[in-house]
Amino acid sequence: MGKTKRVISAEKKFSLKKFFLQWEWFLVLLFIGINIMNSNLSPYYMNADGLLNATSSFLEKAFLALPMAFVLILGEIDISVGSTVALSSVVMAVSYNNLGVPMGVAVLICLLTGTICGFINGFILTKYKELAPMIVTLGTQILYRGIATMILKDQASGNFPTWFSDIYWGSVGSIPYMLITFIVLAVIFGVILHKTTFGRRVFAIGSNRVTSLYSGIQVDRIRLIIYTLTGTMAAITAIFLTSRMGSTRPNIAMAYEMDAIAMVVLGGISTSGGKGRFIGAIISIFIIGFLRYGLGLINVSSQVMLIIIGCLLIGAVMIPKLNLGKLFKKKAA
Repeated sequence: MGKTKRVISAEKKFSLKKFFLQWEWFLVLLFIGINIMNSNLSPYYMNADGLLNATSSFLEKAFLALPMAFVLILGEIDISVGSTVALSSVVMAVSYNNLGVPMGVAVLICLLTGTICGFINGFILTKYKELAPMIVTLGTQILYRGIATMILKDQASGNFPTWFSDIYWGSVGSIPYMLITFIVLAVIFGVILHKTTFGRRVFAIGSNRVTSLYSGIQVDRIRLIIYTLTGTMAAITAIFLTSRMGSTRPNIAMAYEMDAIAMVVLGGISTSGGKGRFIGAIISIFIIGFLRYGLGLINVSSQVMLIIIGCLLIGAVMIPKLNLGKLFKKKAA
């Protein structure tokens, strides 16, 4: 009798049903639905230049969502990013206006300040592993905002050169610099997360940190890098935000961390770690951004917008937990 050969394959068979039941397809439909709704609510919505300019109103927070996706995939959280934005902006303004530093150098100081803030978060969490990220970043949230308040008190600092304003308001044709910068960074972050060994290790740590540690993954080093990078991205947010306002105060970027987390969670990134796709977070950024822009055109209050976005987040958490197959079987029975 001839011997039969057994072939073991690690590749999963492609399922069209599973492909279209992915959370990202729901987000695409939601994005289309929101644009249809907004175009019916306001005749001024479907304007190419208006939509491009509208991206600048929410992409400041979107820069924070990029590293926040990495943090949540780790199974952790960073609620200090808004305060990091404020401190970075204040240090940049004081460096230019009070210390006489050239504006280009002040921008670099801003980036350095944000990076140091992120590094401090990562250093504390990797040095004292028993501490919860929520508590540590809550403490640094208060600390960074407090330092910014000590520096400027209740005063504003501005009088920046004209070229600095162009960072936010400038464009290539009709495409804002901010949108171009965001697209480039989003592609880089997405490739790192899904196409590199570093990204695979981030998912591994979020799935099981202990197993990852015993597998030879440098868990503390990766956590430190991600928190440091989060601080750097907060500084980039500070640059664009300060450029838009033309001045800064210690109370800027309030609740920015909540908006960033909301964008990522709606995008399907699991708060328990180890799950999610970066493309979902990107789509959700534009869903929330254009939703706010469209409702703003018809003068919907900010409180109502918060309620709507809150409902979206609740749905984002609940819908994946529903077993629709069993539900349909019960109805059929």
